[in-house]
Amino acid sequence: MGQLAAAALVAGCSSGSGSGGNAAPKEKPPVAKVSFEPGNGKSDVNPTAPVSLSVVSGRIDQVALSNPGGKQVKGELSPDKTSFKVTEPLGYGVTYSWSGTAVGTDNKPVPIEGKFSTVQPKATVPATINIGDGQQVGIAASIILQFKKHVANKAAVEKALTVTTTPPTEGGWAWLPDDNGGSRAHWRPRNYWAPGTEVNLSAKLYGLDLGDSFYGDSDLTSEFKIGRAQIVKGHAPSHRVQVVRDGDTVFDFACSYGEGNEPRNVTRSGIHVVTEKYEDFMMSNPPFYTNVRERWAVRISNNGEFIHANPESASAQGNSNVTNGCINLSTGDAQKYFPTAMYGDPVEVTGTSIALSAADGDIYDWTIDWDTWLTMSALHGEPSSVVSATPVPPGPVRGGN
Repeated sequence: MGQLAAAALVAGCSSGSGSGGNAAPKEKPPVAKVSFEPGNGKSDVNPTAPVSLSVVSGRIDQVALSNPGGKQVKGELSPDKTSFKVTEPLGYGVTYSWSGTAVGTDNKPVPIEGKFSTVQPKATVPATINIGDGQQVGIAASIILQFKKHVANKAAVEKALTVTTTPPTEGGWAWLPDDNGGSRAHWRPRNYWAPGTEVNLSAKLYGLDLGDSFYGDSDLTSEFKIGRAQIVKGHAPSHRVQVVRDGDTVFDFACSYGEGNEPRNVTRSGIHVVTEKYEDFMMSNPPFYTNVRERWAVRISNNGEFIHANPESASAQGNSNVTNGCINLSTGDAQKYFPTAMYGDPVEVTGTSIALSAADGDIYDWTIDWDTWLTMSALHGEPSSVVSATPVPPGPVRGGN
């Protein structure tokens, strides 16, 4: 009996010491909580999307967002050090990493660690605008946004475009058939621009999904001004052409228009637009002529129509139409007109058998009535809010002679 009692006593003592109350209490976890936007591990993030982190129950001690090469992204820390936001666009197809430390109200550090990756496009698509910063243009100048590839998501593009004018000007976007390798959007006023109008253009294209996994290459901007109101008016049966500036006729020239005995040599009726000019220009219209040097040549459409000097038609100027479609002037008259011509000047031709149309080049905007123009917007009547500043190359060089 004594031995059994002793054994029980020993067992009881051992059991009591194993559950004693002297164990150290568990340490409380840090109170600071770090959250990320976009969330940790996110993929296919748009490079223009808001990027930030915030700390609750603490503050940021140090923080950085870096690309794989270690370059830190520019950002801004809030005055109370509880948030940090990125202040520059990110790159396409890049994985970015967060690093740093937050300190909680309990003075315990919490590591800042996280990653996300941006979308990888099939390709980025450059675009150009036909009117450059500081340029002065004529009253019929359309704004042309030319993409290097086809754009499927036209409505999204149009919403990213803004035109601001002083004075306010009614106008709108239209998408014309693809040209020069890609889609193109034209913005024109309802009527000719008011002289002196100041125009500010913004195209927020970087990060924009253009459709078919293509994305915008870069944002574009341009500021330009409308110059004086100069209109060239030509009525083919009269064999004359007038240059009207700010309501006054400054020139009234004898000329010769297209002979008109076959479609190829009919000067097109309608509102043409001056696009470029050359003191000397080599014109070709095979098989009728090749590399003929002409002087004081002002292009008015991409179908080969120019206003230019042509001594060979001098005897016809003022009495008959004999050209291959151009408007021929004497050398002296062409030289007088040439320095006054400006990109965007309207050239209004009437009295011929064929109207200017899409078949005649890339700028036939003023041949489209306003109601039809509005239907060519991708937004179908929704308010559209307009690029930079690289001129769109001209089309094929063909002379009308």
